[in-house]
Amino acid sequence: MNKVLLIIQREYLTRVRKKAFIVMIFLVPGLILAMGFVIAMVAKDSDKLKTEQIVNVVDKSTLFDTKFHQAENIKFKIATQPLETLKANTKNDESLLILSIPADYTKKDSVKIFSKKKPSLIVTGEIEKQMNEIAINHSMMQHHIDPVILHSIKSDISVNAVEITDTGAKNANVGANMGIGIACAILIYLSLFIYGAQVMRGVIEEKTSRIIEVIISSVKPFQLMLGKIIGVGLVGLTQFGAWIILSIISTKIAGQAFNSPQGSMMSILAVLQTIPFGYILGCFLFYFLSGYLLYSALFAAVGSAVDSETETQQFMFPITLPLFFTYILSVSVLFKAPDSTLAVWLSMIPFTSPVAMMVRIPFGVPDWQLALSMGFMVIGFLFTTWVAARIYRVGVLMYGKKVSFKELSKWFFYKE
Repeated sequence: MNKVLLIIQREYLTRVRKKAFIVMIFLVPGLILAMGFVIAMVAKDSDKLKTEQIVNVVDKSTLFDTKFHQAENIKFKIATQPLETLKANTKNDESLLILSIPADYTKKDSVKIFSKKKPSLIVTGEIEKQMNEIAINHSMMQHHIDPVILHSIKSDISVNAVEITDTGAKNANVGANMGIGIACAILIYLSLFIYGAQVMRGVIEEKTSRIIEVIISSVKPFQLMLGKIIGVGLVGLTQFGAWIILSIISTKIAGQAFNSPQGSMMSILAVLQTIPFGYILGCFLFYFLSGYLLYSALFAAVGSAVDSETETQQFMFPITLPLFFTYILSVSVLFKAPDSTLAVWLSMIPFTSPVAMMVRIPFGVPDWQLALSMGFMVIGFLFTTWVAARIYRVGVLMYGKKVSFKELSKWFFYKE
């Protein structure tokens, strides 16, 4: 045990003393603060950044030309020149937009916008919106329906999600929970790759420099692998802890610097108070650690089987495919249906649960599902560590040999 602790100490101190580690600790919160500042400034001056777009309307239907109203940074103008002349003028004027409306405007793709430079979605969206409103009002008048009365009785209903808990009702804040779930999933996904790759690179470096031969004479291969995995994992926890603390400080500084209105600040705080950060943080740490132990053991086994990082690709793809597959589903599908059958199964399988479960947790997960998932994760990383250790003990002393999956299976069954 003392030997494992020495290896952990060496791996941890070697990395935390590097300038890159210290720089990254302060750089990430600093970038968050700078990004928030830039976003706030851009949002504040967004109106100044927008240029007015003039849309020349050529309307052969005579229905729309006089009914367009000016929108934000969009001005409509009835064209006084023929369409072909205007189209020729676009060669010399990139800001010129021509809206061509034929007599049969209901025909698909008949309405066109001509310009030298592609128009923005805001412009095309505003034109479509106004044309649909004008066309609907025209149809209602043809059927003797007063559009003024119809528009006056339209309602604007918004649904506020309320969660019923043992302590009473509270705002569900679906949007905030969705954002936190996706952010945690992305962070888990990236961290497993980053810190797992560090373990793999460390094994490859020691193997190619033949330092491993000296180390193995003093400690068992399993002790060395375990020490490396735990040491790098502690580096990751240290970095996460520093980022969380510095990010909180940066957020407070940013809030004071921007002098946010009291009302908006109170609304933000009210939203944050409804989110169980302690519960989410505890689950995040568990799935980071268990997922890291599971994948880093496999990364260590891959590092022991090759002589250079370029040879790792054939082994890395099948190992990381489940994680990548779950990440893609998490940011596209799972957050929309966190209690679906697919989401539940992915949150139970050890190779996919670190990402899938972090998407589900902010929305609320039954205690039995969370306990079962955590139990499977513990069993999963114990099993993968045992498998990886059997490959690692042989691979670290193998040099100059192209390794295949068949060869790895032979190493697994070698006797001590």
